[in-house]
Order: sequence, then C-alpha cells, then structure tokens
Amino acid sequence: MEIKQITFNPFQENSYIVWDNTRECIIIDPGCYEESEKEILSSFIEENNLIPVKLINTHCHIDHILGNKFVSEKWEIELYMHKLDLTLLEGSGNIAKTYGFEKYEGSPYPKHFLEEGDILKFGHSSLEILFTPGHAPGHICLLNKSAGFIISGDVLFNGSIGRTDLPGGDFDTLIKNIKTKLFCLDNNTIVYCGHGNPTTIGKEKATNPFLK
Repeated sequence: MEIKQITFNPFQENSYIVWDNTRECIIIDPGCYEESEKEILSSFIEENNLIPVKLINTHCHIDHILGNKFVSEKWEIELYMHKLDLTLLEGSGNIAKTYGFEKYEGSPYPKHFLEEGDILKFGHSSLEILFTPGHAPGHICLLNKSAGFIISGDVLFNGSIGRTDLPGGDFDTLIKNIKTKLFCLDNNTIVYCGHGNPTTIGKEKATNPFLK
C-alpha cells in the first residue's frame, strides 16, 4: 500500500489517499474546501491513475468533512463512518458557519456504518477498524498491522492528543483508548495523524507528555 498525505483548509487538516497496485484507492477525511484545494486532490488522483472506490471519515468534525460532497459526487463513491458521529454530520451546516466556512455545501448521508473489528477492503488491501472515541463520539482509526501503519485521525498526534473539550469529547475515554488500542501495537507502527507530521507508536510511548 502507498499513502499520500495532503494538508487542507485553515485548520491544516491532513487528508489521506491510500492505494495499492490495483490503483483502487480510498479517500480519508477530505478537508478540501477552496476550489484550488479540490484541484490539488483531483490532480493527484488523475496523475497517478487512481480509482477512488470509498470515502471514509475517521470522525465528523467540520475540518475533516469539508470535501465530502465534492469527493462523493466527483467519483460517485459512498461515505463510510461510525454511526455515533451522525449528530456531528447532521449539524455540520451550522458548525461550518460558526467557523466561517460560508461556502460549505453539506455532506452526503453515509451508506455504510463502520464498527470495531470491521475489515474495510479495497483492491487487494484491507484496513481494520478500531473504535476510538474520546475526541469525537464516533471516532475510528484505520489499521494495517502487516504494513505497519495506522491512520489515527485526531486521536493521537506527534507529541500531543486530540482535544476533548468539544461536544461529545471525553478525556478519560480518549486516554484509555490510546493506551489499550494503540499502545499495544508494535513500536515501529507509523501513525498518520489528522494534523501535523507522522510519528510512531514507540516515540509517543516514550515522549508524549499527555501519556506519561
């Protein structure tokens, strides 16, 4: 599998494209808002002859879903997410205005709900779903142990953790999920975060000040 990280919108949110040798790809947390950002995403997919087959949200905070409608309509693909983030998705129009995203056009309704232990398949590849609330009530991570990476959304960052002061957040739940579901992974597992640079499980175990 190959992974492309592209950073979008004023929140500097990381969107991900994951693909394999079949050229089928999934698009995770498309934060593209401006037309220029949508063009960046489209150009990368076209230039690499990729075939988008699924749209996934790790969670439905506005900075991670700004491009949902664009991606879903352009490539005619369906949205996958956890059902406990539906309230966030349904309220995203008002939330967008609060943060100044006046051109936000909404998001398609999910056609598929992902649960703990589900296997998300595309091409010859698969990702395991981990249910990791705390930052958002329906937050999920996407793991491939054999390839040695996890896409963590806003659960775990390089030197930090997801904020828990937003509606549906809970600090104790977040810490518990990081320690029981992420820190049991191999230390060399690469963590692709929702904001900032990638890190590894081993580095965060050793140095993350929120997890001592």
